[in-house]
Amino acid sequence: MTEKIYEALQRASSLLEQQGIEPHAAQLLMEFVTQKSRASLFADVQEQLTGEQHKDFWDKTDELLEGRPVQYVIGEEGFYGYTFKVDENVLIPRPETEELVYGALERSQKLFATKKITVADIGTGSGAIAVSFKREWSEALVTATDISEGALAIAKHNAKANDADVTFRQGDLTAPIAKDKWDVVLSNPPYIAHDEANLMSGTVLDHEPHNALFADEDGLYFYRKLAETLPPLMNKPSLVAVEIGYLQGPDVHKLFTEAFPEALVETVKDINGKDRMIFCENRE
Repeated sequence: MTEKIYEALQRASSLLEQQGIEPHAAQLLMEFVTQKSRASLFADVQEQLTGEQHKDFWDKTDELLEGRPVQYVIGEEGFYGYTFKVDENVLIPRPETEELVYGALERSQKLFATKKITVADIGTGSGAIAVSFKREWSEALVTATDISEGALAIAKHNAKANDADVTFRQGDLTAPIAKDKWDVVLSNPPYIAHDEANLMSGTVLDHEPHNALFADEDGLYFYRKLAETLPPLMNKPSLVAVEIGYLQGPDVHKLFTEAFPEALVETVKDINGKDRMIFCENRE
């Protein structure tokens, strides 16, 4: 026995909602299982699922009901117009990080006379930042680092799948890039304080990698280390751009102002009006 698309969607959405899980996940799952766009899916809601599609949809819905994020269930997430493979080795790319990439590209275009700039993405995870930057700025020489071997394997896959020529190096923070000079350094480091874990959803806490979420020193550890180690590695002019927790603006701003006293350091809000990015422009 099978169901029509709308019947399966309604039933799955209701079950998810009863479990306190975002019901929209059912639609994303159905798009993946049927290989239909959002518009096609709604045009074909009366269509009968095949036996294989029906089984696949409900097997994956069971994973959703157990709290596994839909992006891990289907194995991918969209970011900056590109598709990225994701699993439990990497954080799921967020829309806020798209704003970091957009802001970094916009500032870089104004800051550099040459197109052949050197760019490092520290703690690349899925490779979303590095790959998107390279695709948008083809002449940039982009290097991506991560301490996690599992994350680098995913990032390398994503670079190849998106036809982006990115160099990968394994290591902690600035160690893998310390022998070179850089025009642009980007990072979305772990920034959640350990004592904030009880405020997070179980879907995130139980499935996304903790080493990519949490940081010591009330979430400021990685910003302090970057501020300490980046100044001698940066060319002039240069740009450092980092994503931050929405309450960390003043603290991270202070760290980078002290590290780069001649630079223009700017705290920028995201689309929701929350402090989300620090841009540090070190001009000639």
